[in-house]
Amino acid sequence: MQPTLLILAAGMGSRYGGLKQVDRFGPAGETIVEYSIYDALRAGFDKIVLVVRREFVNDFREMVLKRAMNKADISFVYQDLQKLPEGFELPPDRVKPWGTGHAVMMAEQEITAPFAVINADDFYGAESYRIMYDFLSKPSPGKIEEYYLMGYRLDNTLSESGSVSRGVCRVDREGYLTAIHEHKKIAREGNSISGEMDGSPRITFTGDEQVSMNLIGFRPSMFNHLRRLFVTFLKQQITENTAEFYIPFAMNEVIRSGQACVKVLQTPEKWFGVTYREDRDMVVNSLRKLVDQGKYPPDLWV
Repeated sequence: MQPTLLILAAGMGSRYGGLKQVDRFGPAGETIVEYSIYDALRAGFDKIVLVVRREFVNDFREMVLKRAMNKADISFVYQDLQKLPEGFELPPDRVKPWGTGHAVMMAEQEITAPFAVINADDFYGAESYRIMYDFLSKPSPGKIEEYYLMGYRLDNTLSESGSVSRGVCRVDREGYLTAIHEHKKIAREGNSISGEMDGSPRITFTGDEQVSMNLIGFRPSMFNHLRRLFVTFLKQQITENTAEFYIPFAMNEVIRSGQACVKVLQTPEKWFGVTYREDRDMVVNSLRKLVDQGKYPPDLWV
């Protein structure tokens, strides 16, 4: 079966100052997520599933994806706070979404093929989708399930508008992920790049480090791992109103338990997104440059 693209679009973008998934950056008024769908379709993905908040689904249908829906098989699922496993009740003070791991779980009924997960407000580059598609379209090569994480050079993921957080990948000699460690406040300082990890002094990076930007490839077996791990998370942290169940945590756990392995793929693409409102002009200019180079048409859906 051809792989599916799962797009996580339920976030609000607090630092950006609004629902950045519906902001328009392309020369014909395209959103970033439209470029992701366009790249996925030409790579070979044949189905698109978006995880959205129920109150925003009409915005996505009418404002963001109206033209794209004429070109692609697009469906929506909802990340509702009350969608919890049997035996758990929503705490009365909980308003924050349960995190990216919970968001992926919401799509289980819509996905029966290998699938890639992305963020709606990130630009990943066409080659990244082609690389991911090639790996997902083949059976797992080993005795345990093989998943995939697209690794970006740290230097290709920084914002000129402020510091960022990045999951830095540790890999073994064969290129398989051993762990992802979150580093915060990463920024250029003159000719160097540095950041922090909880409990450690400030770290200097070369810029060649492989980081995860949440372009990840799974097989349907991942839903079983997520359901099990989410129950464990709720038992331990359901009363912590800011705690979130993240995809990297789940990946670290399946690796640690030996239930799956994660191959880190490498892309030459430069990632960009709108972490800060000041990033907007950079994104507009970057897309215009790609159009001028002939890598995208002036209007994606003509």
